[in-house]
Amino acid sequence: MSTEPVSPLPNRAPMGGALHQCRIMAVLETGTFPGGGPGPDFTRVAAAADTLAANGVGAMMLTNAAPGTIQALEYLRPRLPEDVELGIGGVLTPDDVLRAAGAGARFVASAQVAPDVVHSARSCGIASYAGALTPSEVHLAWRTGATAVQLFPAGFLGAGYLRTIRRTLPAVPLIAAGGIGWNQAAGWLAAGAAAVGLGRSLLGDALLPGGNIRALGVRTRLVCAAAAEAPLRSPS
Repeated sequence: MSTEPVSPLPNRAPMGGALHQCRIMAVLETGTFPGGGPGPDFTRVAAAADTLAANGVGAMMLTNAAPGTIQALEYLRPRLPEDVELGIGGVLTPDDVLRAAGAGARFVASAQVAPDVVHSARSCGIASYAGALTPSEVHLAWRTGATAVQLFPAGFLGAGYLRTIRRTLPAVPLIAAGGIGWNQAAGWLAAGAAAVGLGRSLLGDALLPGGNIRALGVRTRLVCAAAAEAPLRSPS
């Protein structure tokens, strides 16, 4: 289920078509790796990403919390279909944006409103999903020029909170992220989210040695099917 993407305001980078269509963004915590190693096993990240893409997820965000994230993106980009949108989350500075864009990221995301990050992403021609929590922060992020606003951490507030924000600021596309169960995504979409970001609840142990990739495929198919059936975003 899809509609035409939200029309961007002047100089606002549009939301990627794959995210707009599938409405699910998978969050891969590439810095999570047991045993004290310097970073993840990229082959595990690739196996998880392949499974996500094969089962309907068209947008994936790699976290920027640990060294190796840019290298992980560079490793994944040529392996995945061209229409899969890869991005970097936890971006804090314009330099982070430049590194992400140079590695092939199609979007950057933050947990906060950072105008210089939004402006840098716009200059690079990639989407930016600024993080916000309150109505004032959501409005500021949108006025700054963010492609969409990442309501974070949304899971602790409930879908009713997002519905209230949508009534107040109906023109702002909201991506619900942070603490959301994979089987709750359809409810957030029905409440008016433009998309939902899912991390550990969807990935499970797939990034860890011996992790269950097959179970990830099952969860991915189920959540994508539920997202396809969920109502399109509405302020009510």
